[in-house]
Amino acid sequence: MLFLVHMHVQIPPDADKDMIERKKAEEKAYSQNLQHEGKWRHLWRIAGEYANYSVFDVESNDELHTLISSLPLFPYMKVSVTPLAQHPSAIVQN
Repeated sequence: MLFLVHMHVQIPPDADKDMIERKKAEEKAYSQNLQHEGKWRHLWRIAGEYANYSVFDVESNDELHTLISSLPLFPYMKVSVTPLAQHPSAIVQN
């Protein structure tokens, strides 16, 4: 199942800087592992924002929820999810 996920990170200005840097490093490793596994298929930064659009390829809504909520920066995120389906006019089918 494919999902388009928008993640907008909102770290409070008074958050501990060292803790946030550790979480960022953990998140990078975690997200790259999911990319290598093929579950996090695309990761696109939104220019000028601490946000991204991503495409996940997972087995279920529950798996997606588990992956996203396991992100180290998840407590600081606003997340929206859009399920995707094949378009009948698309030349390339996934």
